[in-house]
Amino acid sequence: MADEGARGITRRRLTGGALALGGALAFAALPADPAAAAAPARGGRTTLRHGSARDAGLLAAPLRHLVTDAEAFLAPSPAHPWYAGAVLLAGRGGTVALHRPIGMAVRYRAYDEVTDTGVEFPADQQIPMAEDTVFDLASVSKLFTSILAVQQIERGALELEAAVASYLPDFGRAGKQDVTIRHLLTHTSGFRAWIPLYNAPTYEEKVRLILDEKPAGPPGTAYLYSDLNLISLQLVLEAVTGRTLDVLLHDEITAPLGMHRTRYNPPASWKPRIAATEDARRPWSGLDRGLVWGEVHDENAHSLGGVAGHAGVFSDAWDLAVLGRTLLNGGAYGRERILARESVELMFTDFNTAFPGDEHGLGFELHQHWYMGAMATPRTAGHTGFTGTSLVLDPTTDSFLVVLGNSVHPVRSWRSGSAPRVAAANRLARAVPVRPARGRTAWFSGMAGSSTATLALPALDTSSGRARLRCALWWDTEPRADVLALEASTDGGTSWQPVPFTTARPGGEPEPRPTGTVTGWSGRVWHTLSADLPPAPGLALRWRYTTDRLYVGRGAYVDALRVETGDGVLFDEARPADAARVEATGWTPSTN
Repeated sequence: MADEGARGITRRRLTGGALALGGALAFAALPADPAAAAAPARGGRTTLRHGSARDAGLLAAPLRHLVTDAEAFLAPSPAHPWYAGAVLLAGRGGTVALHRPIGMAVRYRAYDEVTDTGVEFPADQQIPMAEDTVFDLASVSKLFTSILAVQQIERGALELEAAVASYLPDFGRAGKQDVTIRHLLTHTSGFRAWIPLYNAPTYEEKVRLILDEKPAGPPGTAYLYSDLNLISLQLVLEAVTGRTLDVLLHDEITAPLGMHRTRYNPPASWKPRIAATEDARRPWSGLDRGLVWGEVHDENAHSLGGVAGHAGVFSDAWDLAVLGRTLLNGGAYGRERILARESVELMFTDFNTAFPGDEHGLGFELHQHWYMGAMATPRTAGHTGFTGTSLVLDPTTDSFLVVLGNSVHPVRSWRSGSAPRVAAANRLARAVPVRPARGRTAWFSGMAGSSTATLALPALDTSSGRARLRCALWWDTEPRADVLALEASTDGGTSWQPVPFTTARPGGEPEPRPTGTVTGWSGRVWHTLSADLPPAPGLALRWRYTTDRLYVGRGAYVDALRVETGDGVLFDEARPADAARVEATGWTPSTN
């Protein structure tokens, strides 16, 4: 029963409202909601070029701060550097407005576990990051495997709802007979997170461990992120195509798109341009390998010969941006098309509606503030990698962010959380301007965490009983955790009560807000707001925006504030004298 939500996969405006991929699926219209209402950016066959923030339709200052923020994590954060170095790439449309290397690609030759310090190479042997430094992508590799699977679904070689055992009969052992291709792509198969395949002596015995693995629960009843899902998908792809995964990657993705710095098992000649990873030794690593540099870091992928569905792809920031641009274009880049537009829609569709907080398309994670920061929306797609890598794509603003860091260099225990990813995503989100609804400026709440910002109107005489507030409202917050509230006081601000209101997006029906609050994603468009105000001879009215300490959204904007009665206008922000009486704490006038 828990799986029914995942089976109801739909997306608005797919060709005629119905599409079948590999004979597996039919689509109907989504219920009207903010996520469905925002169509993906229609980039055609846009290709990438370097340009300015202005060329990209971005604000330059937040991009400068993005670099400054990232450089701060080269220092102890808090106890050790989060990464030895990184390559940052950000853009919008066809313009890469930021492409910046920081720190070192190769710094440490070893890790000293006694003193918890890195043993550095001599200065003349260390290698700084460069724009084209190649990284071990770790789990970002899963996106490539997922794209290859969706290509085969398009071609009819796979069916999304077909049992994996129909392609790999031995997979049906140990209670996995009902696991489908979709379950693998959405991490709802029941597989546990991983098993140490590297302990098995032969390739065949490693595969047997997967085939014999018993799920932790019935498929479709829980979300559990597992490398085994994508390794299993690799076995399926190799069985149905007769080609190994590395050949599929080259033939179907990297060669058509000109991604010449992306592959499994990079040759030895690439090593000087590859970021080093970990001094891999037991007990923190499953294998004793010493400094891993130019070979895949993940132990299971390494034991599988470097080619695995869950890890093993090496790439640089530009190539990942090309992949991201291809998906934001709807599957095409320049003259090449690797996916149908409807297939990209499918990959960016939440199949895990039964598991709130674990939104997931086919291969792509969706709406995850923990690394997407303020770029996160119900349509934002991406993935991270254990080595310190990430890709975030926001179709609603046509923007993309690549953060590639070597955060396990010299040892995996030095990194914690995703603070650099969040900081970069927050800055790119802020770089996308929000134009005022009317005039030159609007009130902006800011994007600070652990804060309360208030925007208060002067006391007004609403004793006639017919006063109404009208304004324009724009909000994008961390759902439930960060809230924008409209409140009124009749006792000079000693106590405050919520003021219910209604909002309406362009072309939409009014939506009641009986609690006097909004939270989450508004579709990143201006809404008109109206609220009946309580009668009082000296009514104080304020907006209060509160955030928690973890993550923030793009913030909130209020514009064109006006309070009127049947007898006239009590307050109009367009009048300079009235505007001067607004009291703002934490809110600032903003042109974007």
